[in-house]
Amino acid sequence: MQSRRQFLSTAALAAALARKAVASPDDEPGEWRNKQPGMAYRRLGRTNFQISEMVMGGNTISPDNYEHVLAALDRGLNYLDTAPAYGKGKSEAGYAKVIKARDRDKFFLNSKVSLWDINRNGLYQSIFDSLPGAEQDKFRSRVVDYIAESQAANPEYFVGYFEGQQAELESAALANVMEREYGRRIDRKKNYKDLILKSVDESLARLGTDHLDLMMCPHGANSAYELKNFPEIFEAFEIVRKAGKVRHLGVSAHTDPAGVLEAAIDSKMYSVAMVAYNIVNHSRLDPALARAKRSDLGVIAMKVAKPVNPGNKAPDPARVKLIADAIPGPLKIPQKAYLWALKNPNLTAVVSELVNQQMVDDNLPLAGAK
Repeated sequence: MQSRRQFLSTAALAAALARKAVASPDDEPGEWRNKQPGMAYRRLGRTNFQISEMVMGGNTISPDNYEHVLAALDRGLNYLDTAPAYGKGKSEAGYAKVIKARDRDKFFLNSKVSLWDINRNGLYQSIFDSLPGAEQDKFRSRVVDYIAESQAANPEYFVGYFEGQQAELESAALANVMEREYGRRIDRKKNYKDLILKSVDESLARLGTDHLDLMMCPHGANSAYELKNFPEIFEAFEIVRKAGKVRHLGVSAHTDPAGVLEAAIDSKMYSVAMVAYNIVNHSRLDPALARAKRSDLGVIAMKVAKPVNPGNKAPDPARVKLIADAIPGPLKIPQKAYLWALKNPNLTAVVSELVNQQMVDDNLPLAGAK
């Protein structure tokens, strides 16, 4: 017999699942993988992938920490996210063990081009450092104006997900405002196009597979500019797509996610966007999410629980109250955050850092069928 605590938890979960947006019916057309009873799936935009409502974040995956991924796959999760930057390649190496243990066609696999923005921003920083003081002051002023105009640093939109986020935004803004005057100094083929081709090949080698279902570039865009002014991204994607190495193009963004999402829609080249979306910043993103749905751009929400579960510091009580009021009941605060997001029919899925078996047990049931 269930204890009273277990009963309350099960009852609360069932009630919460009932309030989620409608999932794909079992007979909906699309590419289904690892379909398991009790798991809810939604269509990922024009990719036509039917993916689990919760997907596996790969930041902590490694060759020594991957067995819980297999347990999640056994329960119906079917989308794995990684990047070369995660663990300096250890995440992709960890997923290589998953690929050896499971049929590659049982899940969708996404990796990113982590060096693209880091390399671009570094090149412009080097140029900036070589400039005389008056010229540097000019660009510093332009960066301030640029960020203010975008409103990307506004606290309830910026949110603050990791140490160094502000510096990353400023670095990207500096590259953007310097592009017109100093862009000619950059070898675009080498630094924008060939870098992507090399990154994909290296990721495939670490993963031990011959293709990605999705490639995200930029990885961590900070502005719409980064999606609108670099045709080399699309040229490189066409090369790897025609070679059978990558099936679809995506982008990820923590900062200015609404602006990045709008740019992805406008480009008509991106099939998926993974953006920071939560109860703190949602009012800025909701119109873009609705437009993405109409445009058939699949959207995965990340950093859904981060504002109410920061991990390395005490959560903001006001933010915790927001989610507690939105999803009443005895569930854990991070669980409530994921369920809150899954109420939105314009989202396909949420990504969770399922770092161990306990987190799989806690969070994956939130993607359960009603």
